[in-house]
Amino acid sequence: MKLAFALPHTLELPAITAHWEFGVTGPQQAAMVKRADELGYDMISVPEHFVVPHSHLELSGPHYLHSTVGQAFIAGATQRIRVNSSVTILPLHHPVVLAKALSTADWMSGGRITATFGVGWDAEEFDVLGVPFHQRGRIADEYLAAMIELWTNESPSFAGKYVSFDAIAFAPKPVQRPHLPIWIAGDADAALKRAARFASGWWPFLLQVEDIPAKIDFIKSQPTYDGRPFDVMYPLGMGRVGEGHVSTDDPNYRPGMSKQEIIDQLCRFAELGVTFSSVPAPRLKGVEAYMDHAQWVIEEIKPNVSLAG
Repeated sequence: MKLAFALPHTLELPAITAHWEFGVTGPQQAAMVKRADELGYDMISVPEHFVVPHSHLELSGPHYLHSTVGQAFIAGATQRIRVNSSVTILPLHHPVVLAKALSTADWMSGGRITATFGVGWDAEEFDVLGVPFHQRGRIADEYLAAMIELWTNESPSFAGKYVSFDAIAFAPKPVQRPHLPIWIAGDADAALKRAARFASGWWPFLLQVEDIPAKIDFIKSQPTYDGRPFDVMYPLGMGRVGEGHVSTDDPNYRPGMSKQEIIDQLCRFAELGVTFSSVPAPRLKGVEAYMDHAQWVIEEIKPNVSLAG
């Protein structure tokens, strides 16, 4: 089991964001990710939305980063930790531009970038950007194929409905081979089939942890899955946020769980196929207390779950 560090103030989601996080600045985030890297966390991820329609503002909050820019910033502030997204809304990006941004970040970081791609859920956000919402799955599949072509072929060529190119050069390629790791987010069968075809990892959203083994079996049963190693990210406390960013109760997590309760839950997750997780902080009052808790997790929790799974 590997552990991710949850960076404060990458969003302002009322369901999970503590009030003190609203005051955390970018320079403070840089110091926090450096410390998380030193402590031995395995991953940091960056969420993304471009705009939040007023109809969703109360539940979603206004504050989201551009995931790839955030990833590059974190990679530049750290030395060894893997930097992921959670998630990059793929249909809202031009695939050539996004492939270049991710390849640049991977090359400059020495090969530490992962991208978790989702198809999005907010039709109004798609309308603002002029992207057809009901075609987003087909767009994502084509964009993934086009990006892999750019990352892996010395003379990339692609002809699709949404993007085409030929007789071009594309460099730098990602440091990681055959390309930087792709994870897929989402619980629907279409997302799972996309993961089987393109990905080496999966990030569920509205799923109960007990359902993960069946979903992994579904992914690995697809004819496009070739036996490659496959990660699953399921944070402790995943169920605190439901569809549309509503606050929900998670039976697997409550603030103030004891050390042994946390260890038991994470080891159970590992038995169900989870390879990455994270431990939410209890109610705290600032950056110093948050980082003290982050150190406690590494010192007291990680040694007891590092061999799980």
